[in-house]
Amino acid sequence: MLQTALLEDGRGEELLRGKLNDTREWSVVNDFCNRTYMPLSTRPLTRGMDPDATIRMVKVGGITFSRFCFGTPTRADDFDPDSGNIIVVNTLRGSVRHPLIGNDAVDTRPGDSYVVDCSRTNYWNIADGGDLQLNLTIPHTLMEETAARWYGFVPGDDLWQKRLIFGAGQSAWLSLLDYATRSLDARFDGIGNPIIERRIEETLCLELLRGWADTAGLNLETGARAAAPRYVREAERMMIERAVEAPSITEIAAQLGVSARSLSEGFRRFRGISPHEFLKSQRLDGLRQALLRARPGDTVTALAGARGYVNLGAMTAAYRKRFGESPAQTLRSARR
Repeated sequence: MLQTALLEDGRGEELLRGKLNDTREWSVVNDFCNRTYMPLSTRPLTRGMDPDATIRMVKVGGITFSRFCFGTPTRADDFDPDSGNIIVVNTLRGSVRHPLIGNDAVDTRPGDSYVVDCSRTNYWNIADGGDLQLNLTIPHTLMEETAARWYGFVPGDDLWQKRLIFGAGQSAWLSLLDYATRSLDARFDGIGNPIIERRIEETLCLELLRGWADTAGLNLETGARAAAPRYVREAERMMIERAVEAPSITEIAAQLGVSARSLSEGFRRFRGISPHEFLKSQRLDGLRQALLRARPGDTVTALAGARGYVNLGAMTAAYRKRFGESPAQTLRSARR
């Protein structure tokens, strides 16, 4: 499983043909790491050793897949927290040492998956030189959006600061990665279909979130959603039902008998987002569904206008940020 990931697509055609996929230059390796993961420091454990690196990379939605090894024993550290990225290391060959809790560390073996949120905790690793990894780089914000969409709240640092192994052997997670990488198409050096790409991105984030929380001992189903006060849950219900109307937060708060400030504080405490952000996401989700169900002759302008959007430029920018494509691209894809 995953032995041909990022080498060939599901049809057996070579991926990333004509691109630089290996190097013996540290400058090239470091540039690849900075672009694919985040700014970091690397140094060979044997002074003067050159790398024999594999450096393959492709993006699926907001997730960056990379097939990578230094090819010589190497330590990597000083991962930049300002990058806002999560890294998932899936070891295919050899071993890589990673930090766990406190001063503890773990050596991942073939079949192991390790996750760390570099925006929330420090990270380093030591590769044995005979290793090979299939890595995922995921923006922290993308994971937050997935949690809010599926569970109704954003977990706190009791999850994001956990560095851990969440899969081992022939796990369901690795099967999902195998499916994702086999969905790549050599003709596009990616998937090529934005709808399929978005679904794979969503499924990967959701499965990672579930596996991460389960291993960390956190119950997402009965977490902050159950603990939220009634006015927060009622506000969510009202905003979901009235998303097309785009009610103001002040109006929602008044109907619930609380102040707008109290409503905002309740959302931030129990959901990790503002009520405005929640309503905005519901409206964009509704617009996307309308675009996907569009009839012949429907236009983005008409469908957006029917859902209360007046400033189409601002709507398009928000839509692209949330879904990784423009409303027009979604509409075209739905008609294929």
